[in-house]
Amino acid sequence: MKDLLEPFLYPHNIFLYALLVACLFYRKKGLWLLLLGFYLAGNTYVANLVRNHYAAQITGSSLPQSDSTYIVLGCGGSADTLPACARARLDRLGQVLGGQRAAVIITTRYCQPYQNYLLSQQQQPLAIDCFDAGANTYLEFSRLRQRLAAQQRLQFITSDFHGWRVSRLIDYHQMNAGLTTVSSQTFRPLNCSWNCMFTVNLSNYDLYSKLIAEYASYLVWRISVKTGLWQS
Repeated sequence: MKDLLEPFLYPHNIFLYALLVACLFYRKKGLWLLLLGFYLAGNTYVANLVRNHYAAQITGSSLPQSDSTYIVLGCGGSADTLPACARARLDRLGQVLGGQRAAVIITTRYCQPYQNYLLSQQQQPLAIDCFDAGANTYLEFSRLRQRLAAQQRLQFITSDFHGWRVSRLIDYHQMNAGLTTVSSQTFRPLNCSWNCMFTVNLSNYDLYSKLIAEYASYLVWRISVKTGLWQS
């Protein structure tokens, strides 16, 4: 009972009900539109449909290919530390490899923590090529394309919220590549009981902010390429 009733007392849900009262009292179209937007963006049932749709978009190229070169896209860090997102990607790589030998490329500025962590998780020796491919995903792809053979089998590993953009870049560069994504909390479907139809969840706003950031980033890059402003 606690889990069912507690969400109604969260501040964002109190704001939702207060906004509903204001709509009923003032009867303004603008308030109704604000209420509708706030509710739909925060509603868990709707957000889970968006999560499922996004997952379907990035699973089309997610099948691993045999005898592939695995590419772990960098996830920041420093010369001494390995961020959680990088550990998650390397853990996923370890699961995919299953102790088998493989060629691995890591695109990051600070290679040593990545290599140490990966080798500590892997029993079989790996051929690791680690280099700084640039400050963003678009530079990484441009420099990878210059280093790799045209039809070389590749398997990219990245976080799921970058999956759509990475899949678009694979198609743009016409790479013979698959995509493996690491699940994150943001894109994991949330539990939705009867009360989720009458409440909003702040996690869903985080979902939409990340989706908008991904789509907007790719759109700006494509416009930059078409107008000649992008120099790889």
